[in-house]
Amino acid sequence: MKQIASGRFGVTTEYLAAAQELEIKMAQGSKPGEGGQIPGLKVTEEIARIRRSQPGISLISPPPHHDIYSIEDLAQLIYDLKQGNPRARVSVKLVSEAGVGTIAAGVAKAYADTVHIAGCDGGTGASPLDSIKNAGVPWELGLAETQQTLVANNLRGRVRVRVDGGLKCARDVVIAAMLGAEEFGFGSAAVVALGCVMARQCHLNTCPVGIATQRPDLRAKFPGTPERVINFFLTIAEDVRAILASLGRRSLSEVVGRADLLGVGEEVPVPRARRLVLDAILADPDPAGTRARRHVQERNDRPGEPFDDRILVEIGEDLAAGGAVDRTFTIRNVDRTAGARIASAIVRSRGDAGLPDGAITLRFTGSAGQSFGAWCLPGTRLLLTGEANDYVGKGMTGGEIVITPPDALLPASFRHVIAGNTVLYGATGGRLLAAGRAGERFAVRNSGAVAVVEGVGDHGCEYMTGGVVVVLGDTGRNFGAGMTGGTAYVLDEQETFPRRFNPALVAIERVGGGPDSPELRRLVAAHAAATGSPRAEAMLGDWDRWAPLFWKVTPRAVAAPPPTSPTTERRLRR
Repeated sequence: MKQIASGRFGVTTEYLAAAQELEIKMAQGSKPGEGGQIPGLKVTEEIARIRRSQPGISLISPPPHHDIYSIEDLAQLIYDLKQGNPRARVSVKLVSEAGVGTIAAGVAKAYADTVHIAGCDGGTGASPLDSIKNAGVPWELGLAETQQTLVANNLRGRVRVRVDGGLKCARDVVIAAMLGAEEFGFGSAAVVALGCVMARQCHLNTCPVGIATQRPDLRAKFPGTPERVINFFLTIAEDVRAILASLGRRSLSEVVGRADLLGVGEEVPVPRARRLVLDAILADPDPAGTRARRHVQERNDRPGEPFDDRILVEIGEDLAAGGAVDRTFTIRNVDRTAGARIASAIVRSRGDAGLPDGAITLRFTGSAGQSFGAWCLPGTRLLLTGEANDYVGKGMTGGEIVITPPDALLPASFRHVIAGNTVLYGATGGRLLAAGRAGERFAVRNSGAVAVVEGVGDHGCEYMTGGVVVVLGDTGRNFGAGMTGGTAYVLDEQETFPRRFNPALVAIERVGGGPDSPELRRLVAAHAAATGSPRAEAMLGDWDRWAPLFWKVTPRAVAAPPPTSPTTERRLRR
């Protein structure tokens, strides 16, 4: 299983291809709407390299608003992942809370294969204390609501349902199955079997048994062996079989969704617990038994032929033979994630290294649907004459994407929007050249791509950790928020940029004729050569006048955190 959050740092095409299941983390345990967290104290050089970030900088899987504004956006991400790895199942992790059944129904309609319900007792030791103590509800509540909603809407047969959040024993497994779960996640109990002593120091990087730490001296103390975990799960399985035998059942699948086999205890020792009314949890959404209570199909794939399948039919033989490919296609806004299946076919044999430069050139005319060029690999060049929707170059690993408007709009390209929101989301490499403006959150979480565009909306270069972005036009507000790496060059003809960037983590300085001018000029020249942009050509023709109008945006220096002393550790614990 590879976890994606809504778009983690370091997600490359090869990372997707290596997965049997891809999990979109809309929530982790006790944290609704937010994925996992690695405190900056624990982000070593190795972790920073793998995650394409900076040592000492906290890594927080992004809240959904960065690329998931609605269930339609979640459906698009699911579609993108299935195009990037057609063989993997896609799961969506939701937190157990009131109303989760409605969200789970949307996830099933968005063609996820698994709905994962995380209870309030889950999460990691890196969670903020207020999240651990005050967010989410027990898994039983969210699981029961999810099962009832899916069955009532005749969606349960399309998806698997998984649950976690403090499962400890066989009784938990059987009750979860009766409430609708088919798969069961064990976290804390399995780690305790490995030797965890529940010291609650995960966030301090001081785990005394070497499990949740990156310190070599502590990791040397790790006592765990595979046999401990094997023994734990074999014991769980044996106890599950004993409980099922007492019920006269032969397998766990026979009790999935059978809430009628559960009852309310008559002798409850806690007076407050005796006042609980559990009828809603034990309700049967389909008393007639005409609808599926567990999954009946292996995958929940969207019907219809992906756009890339038509391309692969035409270029498949040349691609397999290793010959150069140069084809032209008409594209419409319903043709989504163009290029992803091609990248998937390449990465299985070539990895993230892709193909030699110029191996594949695909030319498109029209309006591209969402995620044009997602997961693009080195050696692939996608040329679009027209316009593109949101998520252009999502997660691209290499290659080049060039977008130009029709000839009639090219003279004033910097005034026209040519690409949608969230362009280059989570990109780790490659190059994007667009003769026109892009929408909001341009290059958010970019960690290696190079881009030239002629204007962006709000929140440009948000959480960027690497790469270079050149903006030959206006920007929206909050530029550079959370940016900890990479460089941006922004044209500012009206002297408004100092009021539009976010100064929390970045600083700005004029380019002028300094040492950065040659790099900037080289990128503008590449943009002009690839797109024919009159604006770029005009700048090159009078560079001494235009260069001083650019701001260079760079992150402020962030020192790596010093090792914590015993005194500091005690203070942090308090």
